[in-house]
Amino acid sequence: MTKNIFQSRKFSGLCVLSILLVAVTVILLTNDTIDLFPYLSLSYLRRSPLSDIPTFTPASSPTNDSSSPLESPVFSQTRVDDDPIDPGLELDWLKDSKWNLSLKVDWKRCESPDYMPCLDNTKAIKKLKSKRHMEHRERHCSETAPKCLVPLPQRYKVPLPWPQSRDMIWYDNVPHPKLVEYKKDQNWVRKSGPFFVFPGGGTQFKDGVIHYINFIQKTLPELEWGKKVRVVLDVGCGVASFGGTLLDKNVITMSFAPKDEHEAQIQFALERGIPATLAVIGTQKLPFPDNAYDVIHCARCRVHWHGYGGKPLLELNRILRPGGFFVWSATPVYQQDEGHRNVWKTMESLTTSMCWKVVARTRFTKVGFVIYQKPNSDSCYESRKGNDPPLCNEEETKRNSSWYTPLLSCLPKVPAGPTGKWPSRWPERLTDRLVSLLTEQISEESYREDTRLWSGIVSDIYLNGLDINWTRIHNVMDMNAGYGGFAAALINRPLWVMNVIPVEGEDTLSMIFDRGLIGIYHDWCESFNTYPRSYDLLHSSFLLTNLSQRCDLLEVVVEIDRIVRPGGYLVVQDTVEMLKKLNPILLSLRWSTNVYKGKFLVGLKSSWRP
Repeated sequence: MTKNIFQSRKFSGLCVLSILLVAVTVILLTNDTIDLFPYLSLSYLRRSPLSDIPTFTPASSPTNDSSSPLESPVFSQTRVDDDPIDPGLELDWLKDSKWNLSLKVDWKRCESPDYMPCLDNTKAIKKLKSKRHMEHRERHCSETAPKCLVPLPQRYKVPLPWPQSRDMIWYDNVPHPKLVEYKKDQNWVRKSGPFFVFPGGGTQFKDGVIHYINFIQKTLPELEWGKKVRVVLDVGCGVASFGGTLLDKNVITMSFAPKDEHEAQIQFALERGIPATLAVIGTQKLPFPDNAYDVIHCARCRVHWHGYGGKPLLELNRILRPGGFFVWSATPVYQQDEGHRNVWKTMESLTTSMCWKVVARTRFTKVGFVIYQKPNSDSCYESRKGNDPPLCNEEETKRNSSWYTPLLSCLPKVPAGPTGKWPSRWPERLTDRLVSLLTEQISEESYREDTRLWSGIVSDIYLNGLDINWTRIHNVMDMNAGYGGFAAALINRPLWVMNVIPVEGEDTLSMIFDRGLIGIYHDWCESFNTYPRSYDLLHSSFLLTNLSQRCDLLEVVVEIDRIVRPGGYLVVQDTVEMLKKLNPILLSLRWSTNVYKGKFLVGLKSSWRP
């Protein structure tokens, strides 16, 4: 009798348990209005480590065409042993349940899929008194940062992987066809079925950029692409074929152009996987340090170097490394009509007064170029007949003064002694003693320890411990780059890193350029000068805690969401308190998140839009 009762109760219990399991399963599969994962609900994903989810297949959002869903990144299953330091951090996370709850935010959608808050502020632009010096293409941020989410273009697809993306991209991701017609005789870009194809042409190299780059090297062998010359700036870059091709020669090029001068050219560049940013030589300094670039290149870049009192050319002089080269390929170099001859004479007079010397002048097929070299000492300045342009005083050239700062009308002095020397050849340059260390307030030991630490963290944790599919990562941004250790640790992977130095922190950007890396100044309380969906991964190391004391964390996360591509990542190392504030915001945006060792948060962006 007792045995029968026990069996019947056991059977009843199993039935109840089975019913509960079925009910929970139904709830999990139906409790999200927009289910980005066909087999798992968002609520389950929020409580599961990324390593438990082998695939990511978003369904179409209202902005996506259902015929072209996003592809699924594959997650790494490899983990390293838990760090014995701070073993209580993960327990601390488990005790607090609020960190894993989505913040309640009534998200709204921005009007344009290409919205850039500080470059699309039409109210501020309409109030400008002048547009003569490209003021309308400079930054104009509103007092209150927008909190809307940028929609996806219709039929948006996961970008093609590198290096395939250098030659072709999905038309639907950057649906701007004007350049195809406008530049059809110059081989910039063509439309082929569902793709934009980039034949490698340009305004000054219609027959191909490879021949053009090789001809520059042949004309001036001293350049030595990828050895002596490592860091290049391409002004008015078009679709960045020049910089994209130089990557094969171990040269990293910062390509830049203003917004909409040629429709979406920087957006094309970033979609191709080529380093690029939106900027203009107008009335303010470019967001780069003094003496940064080995070579600056301009191929019909539509900048009147001699205009505005010569300030545009003086700005190039400021950011060009002592002994560096300016390659100018433009009609005044080789055309002989009166208008072009007058421009050439003006440039000749200005460059002579700046002590630049012509080291080469030649023709390439039907066009031509001139190569200038900046002096590597002040001796020429002192021997000039006149003091025009004058030498700058100390206040005009103080460090970290390239953010919302007017252009100079003077010549900065060339750094004296070892600090004015050329860096080591690449790749030794990445790890050799930096010339800028001699003027910084940090020791060489601190710099080398930072490099060693990042090498270990990236190898042990970022590449092998976090659930990140690195095979899909190419465009990377370090939001608080320090000495560039994170980028240096990734140097052997097929990717590039935009090293951002916050303007409120220590100015280490010169060191980053000395290492042969690229970077830029920025204030993260404002929007970054890039198109939406530009980067595969954003990295932040102990930035957000200090930043949240100056600006709204929610606004910063909205900007991160704007920059990262669907299927892209955010990796944050910060305090436990900050990660607990950050996680609910990311969950409200339908990102999936995972915390590693209690101090590394990984966010994966979905294709969800409100």
